[in-house]
Amino acid sequence: MKFFKVKTVSESLSIIADQFRPLRPPVQLPIADACGMVLAEDIVSGEQVPHFSRSTVDGFAVRARDTYGASDSLPGFLDITGRIEMGKAPEQLLKEGQAQAIPTGGMLPEGADSVVMIEHVEEIDDLLNVYRQVAPGENVIRAGDDVQQGELVMTAGHRLRPQDLGVLSAIGRTEVRVFPRPIVGILSTGDEVVPTDKKQLAPGEVRDINSVTVGATAQQYGAKVIQGGIVRDDYETFAARARQLFEEVDFLILSGGSSVGTRDFTVQVMQALGEPGVLIHGVATKPGKPTILAKANGKPVMGLPGHPVSALIMFRLFALPLLDKLQGLRPCETDTRLSAKISRNVPSAVGRTDYIRVKLEERADGLWAVPVFGKSGLISTLVESEGIVEIGQNKEGIIEGEAVKVYMLS
Repeated sequence: MKFFKVKTVSESLSIIADQFRPLRPPVQLPIADACGMVLAEDIVSGEQVPHFSRSTVDGFAVRARDTYGASDSLPGFLDITGRIEMGKAPEQLLKEGQAQAIPTGGMLPEGADSVVMIEHVEEIDDLLNVYRQVAPGENVIRAGDDVQQGELVMTAGHRLRPQDLGVLSAIGRTEVRVFPRPIVGILSTGDEVVPTDKKQLAPGEVRDINSVTVGATAQQYGAKVIQGGIVRDDYETFAARARQLFEEVDFLILSGGSSVGTRDFTVQVMQALGEPGVLIHGVATKPGKPTILAKANGKPVMGLPGHPVSALIMFRLFALPLLDKLQGLRPCETDTRLSAKISRNVPSAVGRTDYIRVKLEERADGLWAVPVFGKSGLISTLVESEGIVEIGQNKEGIIEGEAVKVYMLS
């Protein structure tokens, strides 16, 4: 079998960006069910928020000019002409020299432009002593300060967060159009792989780590996951189970079986699922070189290495951008990596991109990335790690004290 006409990381990411789109049309959902999903429409507010000017403190609504010059030694004097109730409009216009008691969130009466805090006044019957002046707009949220009518609040391709749902609630939106959560199927392969709940391992057996770590990461980034179980290294069995799972999902992950070997059926299975077939057969990275990506009738199919560290790093590097594409997520233009200094020399080979596991240390002179070394079969090294540092394909390594960017492992 011809193997490893490898792509670079940038070539692989470009293929993903060019080849894949959301597979299913948007759906209309109540906002309470839409957190974590991606908007399929622009959101324009049909009203202003808040729709009335209101106080941000307990105090007295006033005209700011009536408080100018007020101090502890020379207070200002205003007439108390009313008390505003929560949830009700003020009954009176505020005139020169007047004040009205107002609670936090209360509606500002017409004529008032600010609120003096209750801590800065003294109430004597219907007379208010003011001991501190306020500026126009002080302690007030004006109508439309939060959202203006006709304002573009959110754009299509934005992943909804709890605070976004708050804005939607504020403008009266109870439903939104979002892309459905992609369904990811994970099928593990290998005669040596056994279910995670097996108590006693026989010689040569290993528990299925990848389906757990990859599945959890997919869920964390908005997908639904179907665990397809484990299949043996038999082409007919493998192909039949892969075809069955493929029909149920939007994105099929095949874990293991992507290295050179006489019983490597992953490529044949991927090719048989549909056109155009394999797009990437090996990536110039360490770890994770034997990563495969295919497109079958519009759906992505990815073959991940069997080693747990390789599988998880490659999933984060390539499958997460794929999930973003399937969800219609707008590409992030902000670099979310942390800046740090590497704590020791790390060699690398020109022509491949290396990914180094690191933990972070805050020192007197800033943040340092400390390499966590270990082979790609050692999942505990990822537990010790907080992030990953990339060494580009044109570098022979990084030297102690060099500035690096850290991809955080959330």
